[in-house]
Amino acid sequence: MSGQGLTRNRACANRHDAHLRGAAKVAESRAARQMQEAFARCPIAEQDFVNHDSALAGKAPSSISFDMRLFSTILLISAAVTATALAQGVTSPFTVAESGRSYATLGEAIRAIGDGRGTVLVAPGSYAQCAVQQGGDVTIRAQKPGTAILDGVACEEKAALVLRGRSSSIDGLIFQNLRVPDGNGAGIRLESGDLTVTNSLFRNSEEGILTGDAPGNAISIDRSTFRHLGRCDRDLACAHGIYAGRYGSLSVTRSRFDQGDGGHYLKTRTPRVTITDNSFDDSGGRLTNYMIDLSNGASGTISGNEMVQGRDKDNYSAFITVAPEGREQDSTNLSIANNSASFVPGLQRSSSFVANFTDDAVKIGPNRLASGIKVTDRR
Repeated sequence: MSGQGLTRNRACANRHDAHLRGAAKVAESRAARQMQEAFARCPIAEQDFVNHDSALAGKAPSSISFDMRLFSTILLISAAVTATALAQGVTSPFTVAESGRSYATLGEAIRAIGDGRGTVLVAPGSYAQCAVQQGGDVTIRAQKPGTAILDGVACEEKAALVLRGRSSSIDGLIFQNLRVPDGNGAGIRLESGDLTVTNSLFRNSEEGILTGDAPGNAISIDRSTFRHLGRCDRDLACAHGIYAGRYGSLSVTRSRFDQGDGGHYLKTRTPRVTITDNSFDDSGGRLTNYMIDLSNGASGTISGNEMVQGRDKDNYSAFITVAPEGREQDSTNLSIANNSASFVPGLQRSSSFVANFTDDAVKIGPNRLASGIKVTDRR
């Protein structure tokens, strides 16, 4: 680039910076402060959008370079704060891609699609909003993954998104700070239809995803993170990172679960499961239970997962359970192989990798198990 070009670029950058400083002053920097506080509560959020591949390539969390994590954190915080400052001037940040029309609230954009098919594009920003999908096939996609946040507001005292359409796809969103009176405040409450979730983050809430029963539909979750979720207190039924009801099938792939606050990381009653290439890091967990709970049994595959059990457990007796709440599904076609299970460094205890509450002959192949972990037991 020529010297003149560099000079012009610097001048443009200076004008841009001055514009942002002026906008921040007008808004009293409230949005920036809120975003900084949010990221201060989750200082390693960069792993959610930067380090999925390295985390899922068999590397322990400690193997990720501290310098890279710090650098990525700074980049993510800077981008998020800038995006939120810019969003203060966006009065209609929710755009229906097919029509090009923009709306002030996510709910309005979804209602505009109605019983049809459409995509809502979400501008960068932090939104104290929730929305209900009553029908149709709706995709909700962040314009840039990791910059669109649904923060702290639950519709129908359920979730940030209550979904009861034919199908729903969520891409690149952050859900955080969801709490409701019954203790099941979730990022997503799925009541009907198929669900696909990709590149999304669920954190600091009672539940990540909670579903009803829809035997004819499927759930697919890929490249997403579930952090600081779950609870077992207040004399209420426990909440979990993911709790899938009696849907037809559940697929969870290339995702990360960590720092649970109670309950199970992944609980499902679906008859068919695909749970592959995920990381379950319980080293920062608090009063947690199982990594994977197949509440009524299931067929399918659990493979390529890395599981680390932490010290602060409500129940450390098993990593995976099969039908602890009664056998509804035949589990003889369930394959559990090529996973790893260990304890945090310095912890010595006994546990079972698979606790089977049935007489079904689950297919348990080779897995890498640390000392003190039995392959299976019948309960």
